[in-house]
Amino acid sequence: MENSIQVSSEVGTLKRLLIHSPDSGLGKVVPSKAQDWLFEDIIHLDTMRRKEYDFYVKTLLYFLDSEKIKGRLAEIDADKERNFFKPDNPNYFNSDKVIELQKLLAEILENDLTKMKLVAAACAIEKEWYTTHDELFNLPSVELAKTLISGTTPSGEMLFPPIPNFIFTRDIGITINNHILLNRPKKQARTREALLVQYIFYNHSIFEDIRQNLIEIPDNETLFLLPEEQVEDAQSTLEGGDVMMVAKNHLLIGISERTTIYAAKQVIKILFEKKIVEKVTLVKIPNKRDYMHIDTVFTQVKRNMWVLLGSLAKPQIRDEDAALVKAGLLKSQKAEEVHIVQFRRGQEHEPREIESLEELLTEISIYDLDCQPHDVTFIYSGNNEFPYGAREQWTDSCNLLAVKEGVVIGYDRNDKTLEAFKNAGFETVKMEDLLQDFESGRKNSETITNTFIMLPSAELSRARGGSHCMSMPILRSEF
Repeated sequence: MENSIQVSSEVGTLKRLLIHSPDSGLGKVVPSKAQDWLFEDIIHLDTMRRKEYDFYVKTLLYFLDSEKIKGRLAEIDADKERNFFKPDNPNYFNSDKVIELQKLLAEILENDLTKMKLVAAACAIEKEWYTTHDELFNLPSVELAKTLISGTTPSGEMLFPPIPNFIFTRDIGITINNHILLNRPKKQARTREALLVQYIFYNHSIFEDIRQNLIEIPDNETLFLLPEEQVEDAQSTLEGGDVMMVAKNHLLIGISERTTIYAAKQVIKILFEKKIVEKVTLVKIPNKRDYMHIDTVFTQVKRNMWVLLGSLAKPQIRDEDAALVKAGLLKSQKAEEVHIVQFRRGQEHEPREIESLEELLTEISIYDLDCQPHDVTFIYSGNNEFPYGAREQWTDSCNLLAVKEGVVIGYDRNDKTLEAFKNAGFETVKMEDLLQDFESGRKNSETITNTFIMLPSAELSRARGGSHCMSMPILRSEF
């Protein structure tokens, strides 16, 4: 397998990424534990797989590895067992460009030493007995991988809690140029998935050439000495949804419900010492479930185009107050308390404040990506109409994955946001229809432009994560 890890933008043509298809653990989330396990609702697993996520995988394959799927669509869709999508099946698509984490995990578990260490670590995290360790160690690697992810043994015993958020592979780490920053999850529900990913990155051959480029965030060594009321702010937690590689020299880090200022400071220190980037901008958003990560608030569509939530976009001034603000008699309000501070390497003690999210994104387009000021465009969640902006942001209208510049995948349910894309000159197309167009030759993934690809989302949206969340790019082309 080609060893190539490099991401220097959010919208360069996507070449390789890590995914995880919905596993049986998602079908075992119960209402009483849904929010503890970071889901908003229970989901219907078969619908999520067949009618939603499978379309996502097929679309990714058409863009990244078309030889695995071209000419086979009818055959794949006719198979009621979905064997094409199962990593342990001989008919699995087995791409080295659309890479399934379960497959990587099974492969590293073929090594007995790795297997023994990982089983011991997982049992320690989940407070399991020594006999459980033996039971797991004796499972074949493929079955053990499924058990460690789903929590359920081949016999049907629910041994561990599921880790349903594993489908959101963006959160497990982020590729920063040719380095990978590993996450430190905030919530206990994600501890086991972080462990599994750590073992994959440190033990799988596809990451062998960049193993020295893996970045782990140090913990706060004095955390256990602090009073309880100070512990939350001093924790070292960071998730990939709060990190965006917007340009080769520029990284964004969100300070949010899941990512702390302490962790962000550690990342800045490491990146500047290693001279990986020149600028790091911290974007503090309100600490509440509505937003969760910065990629639920904005993502990039093209070098000069962004989709974002209007209420967080810029300072809020009511029309009747504009004259008072201009006269200095009244202060404009921060956009629902978004605070932005930028640090430059070599000038860490001279941070620069940026007034608004729109100003930051405009600067990125102009100064980092060589766009003209008059060309920078914003598309707003819900077309910036009340109450659709907030409603559609909740169902991930701002959480889009660019497979190439100007071609994005997003949910089909956000009607007003889709209307805003149409007004901006985009074609909006159902994912199922686009796949048929690719198969027939009516359209080509290499020539398609300015398109919003609509992913079915009735069940996926219950998990509060969109297509951006469900991807961890490890290779994008340069512009």
